[in-house]
Amino acid sequence: MKKPDWVIAKEQAKRVATNETIWLFGLHAVRDALENPKREKLRLVVTRNALERLGDAVPASGMEPEISDPRKFAAPLDPQSVHQGAALEVKPLDWGSLQDVALREGPMPPRIVLLDRVTDPHNVGAILRSAEVFGARAVVAMQRHAAPETGALAKTASGALERQPYLRVRNLADAITELQQMGYLVLGLDGEADLTIEAAVDGKRDRAVALVMGAEGPGLRDKTRETCDALVRIDAAAAFGSLNVSNAAAVALYAARG
Repeated sequence: MKKPDWVIAKEQAKRVATNETIWLFGLHAVRDALENPKREKLRLVVTRNALERLGDAVPASGMEPEISDPRKFAAPLDPQSVHQGAALEVKPLDWGSLQDVALREGPMPPRIVLLDRVTDPHNVGAILRSAEVFGARAVVAMQRHAAPETGALAKTASGALERQPYLRVRNLADAITELQQMGYLVLGLDGEADLTIEAAVDGKRDRAVALVMGAEGPGLRDKTRETCDALVRIDAAAAFGSLNVSNAAAVALYAARG
């Protein structure tokens, strides 16, 4: 019997993901990846100066570094990348399923951040840092129309990518529904909402909460808005100005803390 097209497409996507590699760059991102036993490491390219600055992280990782001339750096990076003389080819991290992460042991009550079409890797990297600081279980984005795991994202995350789960899902509305079925209160950030985050979690701070952030400009898509339990805003001191999505995520996580 011939396999359905959707099954074939899923298997092809899985094979592509298995073969995919990422080049991390920058001393901080490379050091944290070298020290992460869960990260599959393939190739390390460094200048002599960077090798000294990475210290014991290189020999402890078991990697054999390739020493490169800083003027002709051997790693295949964008020329504009600020690599600081260190680049590491790795496989993407596997954090498991949304359910695995949402229900795993961790700070209680749990918090999760979902991103609706946030494509800027610098914003996502900054959100991962905030998520780690405030003890979120994960940052969840779409497989398409979202920032992939890249060197630029990892550098902005400043090490958080090695510790903070970054999951990609096929359908954000389905992920929201799945979280709701697990008992999460799902709040969508909308600058025009009547309800503030503090009011939405008043008396419910002991519940699991997921915060959904939209892209700057378009905000949340209609389907996302309809699926959330409530739309909330960050209470501002004035009627003008706005936060970018990474700053809004940090403020929202603080406002919704348990």
